[in-house]
Amino acid sequence: MHPTALPPSSQQPPSPLQTLDHIVQLLSHLLPLSLSVKSFTGRWQILRTKLASLKSSISEISGSPHWSENPLLPTLFPNLLSTLQRIQSLCEQCTDPSYNVGKLLMQSDLDMATGWLSKQIQDIDLLLRSGVLRQSNAIVLSQPGPGSSKEDLGFFIRDLFTRLQIGGVEFKKKAMESLLQLLEEDEKAVTFVAKEGNVGYLIHLLELNAHPLLREQAVTAVSVLAAANDQSRKCVFEEGGLGPLLRIIESGSMGLKEQAVMAVESITTDPDNAWAISAYGGVSILIEVCRSGSLAAQSHAVGAIKNVATVEDIRIALGEEGAVPVLVQLLVSGTAAAREKAANCIAILASSGEYFRALILQEKGLQRLLQLLHDSSSSSNSDTLEHVLRAILALSTSDSTARILSASTPFIIQIAELIKHGNILLQQISASLLANLSISDGNKRAIAGCIGSLLKLMELSKPDGFQEMAAQALVSLLTVRSNRKDLVRDEKCVSRLVQMLDPKNDLVSKKFPVSVIYSIMAGGSQGCRKRLVAAGAYPHLQKLAEMEITGAKKALQRLSGNRLKSIFSRTLEGITSKVTNPPAN
Repeated sequence: MHPTALPPSSQQPPSPLQTLDHIVQLLSHLLPLSLSVKSFTGRWQILRTKLASLKSSISEISGSPHWSENPLLPTLFPNLLSTLQRIQSLCEQCTDPSYNVGKLLMQSDLDMATGWLSKQIQDIDLLLRSGVLRQSNAIVLSQPGPGSSKEDLGFFIRDLFTRLQIGGVEFKKKAMESLLQLLEEDEKAVTFVAKEGNVGYLIHLLELNAHPLLREQAVTAVSVLAAANDQSRKCVFEEGGLGPLLRIIESGSMGLKEQAVMAVESITTDPDNAWAISAYGGVSILIEVCRSGSLAAQSHAVGAIKNVATVEDIRIALGEEGAVPVLVQLLVSGTAAAREKAANCIAILASSGEYFRALILQEKGLQRLLQLLHDSSSSSNSDTLEHVLRAILALSTSDSTARILSASTPFIIQIAELIKHGNILLQQISASLLANLSISDGNKRAIAGCIGSLLKLMELSKPDGFQEMAAQALVSLLTVRSNRKDLVRDEKCVSRLVQMLDPKNDLVSKKFPVSVIYSIMAGGSQGCRKRLVAAGAYPHLQKLAEMEITGAKKALQRLSGNRLKSIFSRTLEGITSKVTNPPAN
């Protein structure tokens, strides 16, 4: 018995309920009919299995209280009905002994029908799993407010992704617009999207065959997810987002490139993801964006390169692909953000070995860094200053670079100012530079104003090695006599130094203030000695010498040298007086 025919197309379109009834009738007719097919039995066995699965899903739909309110079914059911009618026609042909059509054509028709049916079953199963058929359509359409429950938010997200995957283009566009609005307006929703939504489908929409508008919106959504938090970023990466994003950067429009490279920068902030850049050929793609992309794209591309430069294998690729000249150029031509990231990347590369230091110097990287240091000092950009100083510090291990820096009075004055007024990181790097350079006495006199700051920095126990750098820089400046006198004339400096010598003060390693005392007394100044002794340095040094602190005995000898000589002179004068003026009998 054949199912009842639908009304002609000229009449009112059938309702979803009418279409559903016809689908149920067709399935009830097709399942037993297909058992009588004797040709192409393997293919019909696959079709019967799918028809049985579809019947179960249709039964579940009809049992859902709000299925008729869902706007997706009016588009799903007609297509499904058309497929079933095609299968019915093929079934009748295969059971008709008089039907004589080419075998290959029938095989092709059966395979096509199986493919259509599989896709429609997949859509229906997705709709059922989402749970949207179990709630009223009015709830589905309303976007949850900021105070909504997790259940409402999760349900809304599942509904959005159901529409994205099943609906026509208009449904997909509206669903994507709602998704972007949700991501922009509600930060907590991002985590729910990563958890409840199908991020893999968003990644699928990045492919070239996707609808252009949907592709553009998908890039924006993926970019937001990648930048939001660790969980959503991990989700984008694990769903395979990096490869499609890099392809968009390589061949997409300018707007898409900027969104995609922003997402790649975010993804590569996780070291566990950075290695994958080379697997997709991403190094050369990012370098090209730095070379010729828009200013916004350049900034994100150099940020991604900075992120992956920590991976040794990728560093090698960066050198081979010509990243260094591009990075050095960005120190001059890039936006403020791009210059900061380029300086950071150059600092990483310069710290990794002589190969990169030579490349950077060859491209006049030192001169560009010094110029950026000057410009950043004027704008008080502490992050850029930090990266520039780290890069210069790494380059200063080269003898030629150290000579250039040591002879540059403007540079020496700049780092002295940073020692006095910079944040703790800038002070640390500047003190390290000052300690490692061989500067002239004239320049040492020119920066005498930072002596008090260096002494103060010696009191800081963190970060590790800071006290040593500050002490080395200070000792270097104290080779100039006028600097030694300036220090001991400052009562606060002398008091601070003596407090650091106190054995009870366990915040400072004693060898550092001891080395400063030794340097102050290098010239044997009687005035320096008097001030230090008067401030209480002598007994502390005596105790430190007894404790066998490195350098304490030598510093004590220098501090007490003239004092012993004075005592010896007074004793000698007394003896002479007794000899020349014997007492009367």
